[in-house]
Amino acid sequence: MPADPSALDLVLHPVRSRIVQQLGGRTRTTAQLREALPDVTQATLYRHVTALLDAGVVTVVEERRVRGATERTLALGDALAHVDQEGLRAMSTAQLASALRVFLADLAADADRALAADAPALRELWGFGRGPIHVDADDLAAIQEGFTALLAPYLEDGGEGKHRVSLATVLLPEPPEPPSAASTQD
Repeated sequence: MPADPSALDLVLHPVRSRIVQQLGGRTRTTAQLREALPDVTQATLYRHVTALLDAGVVTVVEERRVRGATERTLALGDALAHVDQEGLRAMSTAQLASALRVFLADLAADADRALAADAPALRELWGFGRGPIHVDADDLAAIQEGFTALLAPYLEDGGEGKHRVSLATVLLPEPPEPPSAASTQD
């Protein structure tokens, strides 16, 4: 997600968020985006792509003539980056809640599309889990660096026999527990 609040608001739109998801780690032509997002009309798709291009969230990496029209190949632009701790602190509670809801909705929609494909051979690539960890901000930075190093060899298309999977992480801090009645009487 972009750290710039105006770009963040732009990307939080459900259609634009889905476009960004389609471009994550790869390039796509506008025709490929239309195929990947069949429920979005062509005019709506182009309007949202234009908004993302204008904001620098998406960039054109190639243009070519196809049957008299110009087909653009798109990729994520420089304005899109992971929201760091400073960016998260700058977000309002409403923006953070909205960003999380869009993220979860996109994740659920991706899961629905994968399930609709009903590809038993890909079931071994599914996985999800949840568990607590005990960290501070420095620990999270170290974990992020470790993830980056661990995942680096898998970010490019590995070729034959490799499948693209989406790895999503969510960190939800638990609010502190209210003091119990017994501890307040001491």
